[in-house]
Amino acid sequence: MGYRTLLREHRTLLSIAFLAMFTSSLGQSFFIGLFQAPISNHLNLSISQFGTGYALITLSAGFIMLHFGPSIDWVAPRRFATIVLLLLVAGIMLLTFSPWWGLGLLGLGLVRLCGQGLLTHLGNTLAAREFTHLRGRAMGLVGLGIPLGEALLPPLVAAGLIWLTWQGFWWLLAAAIALPWLWLLIKGTWPPAPGKKPSQRDTRGPKPFRERSFWLLLPLLMALPITMTGLFIYQAQLTEALDSSLAVYALALTGMGLAKLPGSLLGGRWVDKIGPVKLARYYLLPYALAMLVAMLIGGNISVWALMIGGGLATGAQEMVASGLLIKLWGAEHLGQARSALSASMVFSTGIAPAILGWILGAGITFEMIIAGMLAFIIAGWLLAQPVLKAVQKG
Repeated sequence: MGYRTLLREHRTLLSIAFLAMFTSSLGQSFFIGLFQAPISNHLNLSISQFGTGYALITLSAGFIMLHFGPSIDWVAPRRFATIVLLLLVAGIMLLTFSPWWGLGLLGLGLVRLCGQGLLTHLGNTLAAREFTHLRGRAMGLVGLGIPLGEALLPPLVAAGLIWLTWQGFWWLLAAAIALPWLWLLIKGTWPPAPGKKPSQRDTRGPKPFRERSFWLLLPLLMALPITMTGLFIYQAQLTEALDSSLAVYALALTGMGLAKLPGSLLGGRWVDKIGPVKLARYYLLPYALAMLVAMLIGGNISVWALMIGGGLATGAQEMVASGLLIKLWGAEHLGQARSALSASMVFSTGIAPAILGWILGAGITFEMIIAGMLAFIIAGWLLAQPVLKAVQKG
């Protein structure tokens, strides 16, 4: 069965998961970064204060994900989506209307939690859990929601802010996204609750943080988001070190978004054909080769290589991660396992910019940082091999 047949027979479920991924753009760093200056001015925060607050709310969102993320294993998806969307609206209200920085940051934290956290969690979990034979293709289609947001929203923001305030743009965008959500919530056919809430004495569910296999897989699965976060945050230092420019970097970001499309679609097909274990061994290869290009050649081509290689790997990341978690703990516990992984990624991507900032402040060149990133990827690959071999045999 190909993508066309999948769309025809499972249109509603794919639409729900895809829209969840697209809506998550409201809480993604790339979108919030477009409004960093007006939000800081609105809340009377300096750049450093905004950065500190952003890191704190991101880390807090990670802890909350650990608590609420597993509920998707027993809460009906329609109810889960309704609660998350209402919290997202509340966050937008606090962020855009509150004159006090404390409530404003609380609103931003809700937007981060519901966007990058729970909506992404909803979309990926639905696609991975509700499909069996076509899981890779389904996740590939659903995963296109995020690169679509990355491609569409920045030019819309640039055009919209000519006529609207930043608050007006947020509400106009929220209203536009709310229309398909209302239709799906009222008319759409949603899957039932996947199971019952476990009792406090029930110990059958997975405890990823207590299992050695999870910790051995974690560096491999976190290598891409951690290092890409560093390339995003310190783009000025990156382009200067590689003898490139921010204009080239901006164009390369578009190339990264486009590269995610074949990464998702081809990755989905390969997951269905060869399985997530084999793909896990190779999906970071384009990104690792791009780092070698950056270290050995430099120049504009290196910036393009990093963005294209990162885009290809990012397109396949979620289906590899979810596929491995299902292999380890089963689809019925995917929400709990994914919550642990998502929280780990939120923690690490929140701390990584601070660590990289300290390293740059200590005088370490960006070329050395890229070499360290490549070493991190290789170490993560090596650590994961025993787990991948055990899963493949099992």
